[in-house]
Amino acid sequence: MLQTSLVFLLVLSSIQNVVSVPMQVPLGNSLTSSRQRRKLQGRFLHVTDMHPDPHYRPGMSEDSACHRKKPKKTKRRSGDYGMPYSDCDSPVSLTNYTLDFLDKKWSSDIDFVIWTGDSARHDNDRKLPRTTKEIYELNRLMASKMENAFLKKGIPVIPSIGNNDIWPHNIMMPGPNDITFEYSSIWSSFVPFHSFQVFQRGGYYSVEVIPDALAVISLNTMYFFDSNKAVGGCEARDPQDPGNLQFDWLEVQLETFRNRGMQVWISGHVPPSAHNYYPECHIRYVELSLMFQDTILGHLFGHMNADHFFFLDAQVVANSNLNRSSDEPNGLLKKKHSELYDGLLKDFAHMEKRSKKIDHDNFAVVNVAPSVVPNPYLPSFRIFSYNITGTPYIPDLHSDRSAGLSKDVPRYHLGDSEVHSDLCRDSGFSNKSWLCQPSKPWKSNPNSPSRTNTLFTPLGFAQYFMPNLTTTKKSPPKYKLEYMTFSPASLHASAGLEEEMSGNVRYPIPLRHLPRSLRNSTVTKSKYAPYEMRDLTIPSWTDLARRLAKPKHEKLRKTFRKFMYMGAEER
Repeated sequence: MLQTSLVFLLVLSSIQNVVSVPMQVPLGNSLTSSRQRRKLQGRFLHVTDMHPDPHYRPGMSEDSACHRKKPKKTKRRSGDYGMPYSDCDSPVSLTNYTLDFLDKKWSSDIDFVIWTGDSARHDNDRKLPRTTKEIYELNRLMASKMENAFLKKGIPVIPSIGNNDIWPHNIMMPGPNDITFEYSSIWSSFVPFHSFQVFQRGGYYSVEVIPDALAVISLNTMYFFDSNKAVGGCEARDPQDPGNLQFDWLEVQLETFRNRGMQVWISGHVPPSAHNYYPECHIRYVELSLMFQDTILGHLFGHMNADHFFFLDAQVVANSNLNRSSDEPNGLLKKKHSELYDGLLKDFAHMEKRSKKIDHDNFAVVNVAPSVVPNPYLPSFRIFSYNITGTPYIPDLHSDRSAGLSKDVPRYHLGDSEVHSDLCRDSGFSNKSWLCQPSKPWKSNPNSPSRTNTLFTPLGFAQYFMPNLTTTKKSPPKYKLEYMTFSPASLHASAGLEEEMSGNVRYPIPLRHLPRSLRNSTVTKSKYAPYEMRDLTIPSWTDLARRLAKPKHEKLRKTFRKFMYMGAEER
């Protein structure tokens, strides 16, 4: 019966798509008034890992993936909208409720949507294994919901392929292949026409969400993911490896956007950590992130389900071939998911000890968002705010040193230490590793939007979650503010007197989406604002990391851990 209902929904969605869903059209702003379609809001949505499960049934046991077996009275049962802190996926009622909520409450307040994959259920029930057909049907259903909620209103949606969006789980052969062709169809409204050929080859593409000003690059992280045994792992001696081909494409994209004076968000499913990526893929990712630090605003990913951030650190990656133990810097990247918190603190402590003055040229920041699926924590999504009134950053295109402010050209990738020199004299090592290939100049600049607050700089995010899933369809659950990175004062600071009088007040987060306690402009402290970050630039993130590294900030650490696991124990 569930399968029949799902098929009916898919057929209905397909008919609606043919009739009314337009191809993706980027937003306009004052910089591109001739193509303006919607008023720019200065906010966007990041949503990830929805994992809809059409076989989910209320009142069932966690042991059966919430598919069957009514448990004993003393045990927990699946609810109408999901089972929190469990191994069960999302009932369709939860994913529908979430997207309907975002449609009704947020679509008028955002400019674009970053959607970082995993829109099919996990393969966690041996008695009911997944099929390719079901995976694609679920993705079509989610794509249809996204189209109706956002695309029809002129809001660009940028999806990414997740490791559970393919079959077999985690395995994706070099393209073009059946997966890239199928998602070319499923996402035909999302992927710009000029990107179709590249997408069909590799499953990655870029979208100009504000023409000639701001772009989002969606990566296919399956070609970097070390669980994908169908690829070679970006080895330098294999230029045709699909991971290398994607990085070659990415470099051209970043260079092109930089030459046009544009800024870029990078998005994808699996985060770029040494724990998740093949070593050589990780080296290339970090290298490109730092080469184009003045063009990349940030890195947004999902997959891990636990709320956290980490750094792409040039020094740590450069020493990654020295067989460090898990207790050494960046140890979190070699640890199990359940030890993530401790690993992060060790990383932050290493940053704190290394130098009193951090060289921000050596860092990029990765933000990993928690999931919609309550597996293993609670449903959530993020609303980012960014600057739409600052001064444009104009890169110096005639100097390798970015107006004399960037790093000198290193001899080898990510630095030129004695260790590198010794390693790279070994031809057996140098032929295999990107660490020993000639490096290009790093284009970093303290005046760029990733380093200082100017046009398109990310200002902060508000994270919403669903704290109570033990509700019924007669009394559905509610999304509430969990926390935000802003200070309470900054929630009201963007409204000048002239704007107030004209009625054109713009707030980082619209006041109606905030608890009543934060709507008062006189509030200076709040439980919802523990970090009080001035913005989301690299210096702001390193400042937060260094505060978390100090044992004297035990209260801040506890708060950080609470948000990471949403009040539960590590799973």
